[in-house]
Amino acid sequence: MIYAVDFDGTLCKSAWPDIGKPRKWLIRWLIRKWQHGHKLILWTCREGESLDKALVWCAAHGLMFDAVNENLPERIALYNNDCRKIGADYYIDDKNLFLRGVNK
Repeated sequence: MIYAVDFDGTLCKSAWPDIGKPRKWLIRWLIRKWQHGHKLILWTCREGESLDKALVWCAAHGLMFDAVNENLPERIALYNNDCRKIGADYYIDDKNLFLRGVNK
């Protein structure tokens, strides 16, 4: 499975442009998924320095990604293209129903 996961409001509480408190339960769940061979894509609007800070923050929490704001390398090779839409089986975002009640 491929999981595309948002950063602000999802992996951490919203505190833009800062980084909020971690959602430890979600981070632990994603780490277990990755350890079992699932793929993780960080799917965020952050870029540049703010993206770098987010990646350092994620690594400090033990969370690594197979791709960041792009499709997995094997999908890019398969289609000879990295289209704007990130291809995933699941999209985890604070704007979707999965986490809507958690953001309070």
